[in-house]
Amino acid sequence: MQQQRRQTVRRSASGARRFLKRNVGVALGVTAAAAVLGAAPSASAGTGHADRGSVVTDVTTVAKFDFAAGEIPENITVDPDGSVTLSLLGSCAVCQRTHGPELMHISASGERTVLATGQVGEAISGNTRGSDGTVYYSVWAPGNAARNGVYKLLADGAPQRIAALPADTGPNGLAIDPTGRTLYIADSLKGIIWSVPAAGGPATPWLTDAALAPVPTEALPVGANGLRFHNGALWISNFNKGTLLRVPVTPAGTAAPIHVVTGGLPNIDDLSFLTPRSDVVFAAQNGSSSQNGPDRVVVIYPSGTYKPVLTSADGLASPSATAVRGDRLYITDGGVPEPHDPKLQTGRINFAALLANAAH
Repeated sequence: MQQQRRQTVRRSASGARRFLKRNVGVALGVTAAAAVLGAAPSASAGTGHADRGSVVTDVTTVAKFDFAAGEIPENITVDPDGSVTLSLLGSCAVCQRTHGPELMHISASGERTVLATGQVGEAISGNTRGSDGTVYYSVWAPGNAARNGVYKLLADGAPQRIAALPADTGPNGLAIDPTGRTLYIADSLKGIIWSVPAAGGPATPWLTDAALAPVPTEALPVGANGLRFHNGALWISNFNKGTLLRVPVTPAGTAAPIHVVTGGLPNIDDLSFLTPRSDVVFAAQNGSSSQNGPDRVVVIYPSGTYKPVLTSADGLASPSATAVRGDRLYITDGGVPEPHDPKLQTGRINFAALLANAAH
């Protein structure tokens, strides 16, 4: 019996080491002094439940926004220099504001710069960054074929539409492949993933499937939402169906069969990965539009199991996206329900707790 227990312990330790190597890797080497946009903790910041068992600790609010002015964070890209690029929804169908959307850059020191603006009635939804530093973003302009589509910022900072999408589509999450040649756009209304040459050109349906479609009976019919290109596959969240999907990209650039990573996560929004090599996911669940969807961030393990790591007790208010840089997790909060509290939060990732939870 003792020999069996020793063998079990050795197998558990071996599995933990494999998980650590595969899913944490270089992340354990990041410094504890990772910059948080140069801001001090907010007086209204959540506690982060900073005990040794918490996967995310030291939650702070590093930027607040004006909901009445349409500053409603939707999507986030963390840049190599520690700055962030945020999509601000403005006058979207859900928020019913009277201001246009913005694409905003916040430097590591906290300086804010508006990179691009949209028109009232539109939403700037997804954004991403090419390896050459080019910023791309989606404009969801309902019924307006002259505006709906994918844009990029030119070298002089001017916006340019590089691909048009039909007026009845809902361009949302945006991802770029590692070569920097192809952009992918999640269509939240049609159940389509579109592809676009990053240099500009026609948008073509890359994948159409019922697994990407919205649920028509929902108060807010939104299907494919968050989108990331990671480890040779597109990872897609379906907001209404509460699923996280993985679609491998074949050598020919086509879509392989869809794999359902997990389900049971109503209002799952955008997502990010622990490290470039890891399939451990941090996903936002946005509770602003459904009684069934809680405000929380969950960690999803490669097995498909998941665990809430942040909730409304940590100050979450309509969380819409996550991003990771080093040991720092970033969360955008739309703040849609009253009292409106749109903001950008960060927390510290506890890799030891992440590993311990995976082992169980």
